[in-house]
Amino acid sequence: MSRQSLYQRRQRQARQAERGEQVLDQVRLVRTKLPRLGTRKLLHKITPLLRVQGVACGRDALFTLLRQRQLLVSRKRSYTKTTDSNHRFHKHPNLVKDAPKPTAPNQLWVSDITYLPTRQGTVYLSLVTDACSRRIVGHHVHSSLHTTGCLAALDQAVRAAGPATIGLIHHSDRGSQYASDAYQAALEKAKMRCSMTDGYDCYQNALAERVNGILKDEFLFVLPDDLAQARLLVDQAVHLYNEERPHLALNYLTPNQVHLQGKSPAGKSEQGPCLIPVNI
Repeated sequence: MSRQSLYQRRQRQARQAERGEQVLDQVRLVRTKLPRLGTRKLLHKITPLLRVQGVACGRDALFTLLRQRQLLVSRKRSYTKTTDSNHRFHKHPNLVKDAPKPTAPNQLWVSDITYLPTRQGTVYLSLVTDACSRRIVGHHVHSSLHTTGCLAALDQAVRAAGPATIGLIHHSDRGSQYASDAYQAALEKAKMRCSMTDGYDCYQNALAERVNGILKDEFLFVLPDDLAQARLLVDQAVHLYNEERPHLALNYLTPNQVHLQGKSPAGKSEQGPCLIPVNI
């Protein structure tokens, strides 16, 4: 190698290292709010910031850079059963299994319960999510699996939606909380139609399960002290999820953006059944 080639290579390496640090600066800035955001969504968030600085970074280059710095997000796998389908209440039919996917908000809501560990024991998070916009429209953290916690999340969603709940489909698993007389009376009062999964197939309520996983994997990874702190952390997580986190299935829009525009975005969100999203 000639001396000139050696110096040119060193200059290229120095420029690449400088660009890498500029990219990492933007990554750290975004991950201040979204510390476990995936690489593809991270690239979407930092690209406008890098463009201002005249720096270009592609998907593969960002994956390589984060892998070299050990900044890739590792996946967590866990499972805890929160559904009791062995009860005396009526199990409603699945209204969304073969139905067209929603094209606008407030056509279909999906609900589910997930657990949250704290230093004082396990608490539970009830969520109500709009299937079109992926927006969490109702949430509540409670200390037991009683129906009151689910009712609080539903009440929050109903009060925010107002008359838009008339004719809306509420889909959930066949848990006793959702099949209970009190919950069914709340759905009837809001003039919503009840839909439930056929059995124990979690894919029939996949969107609700996925939202649970996103909150716990990307936002709720700090162990709270007690129920009060868990509620505070969930409030912050739901706000960031609705306002800041871009969704691949929504063409990198946030749930609030889609909910406010009032229709499903064209593109990837139009592919496949809405209850079994491959990308979110």
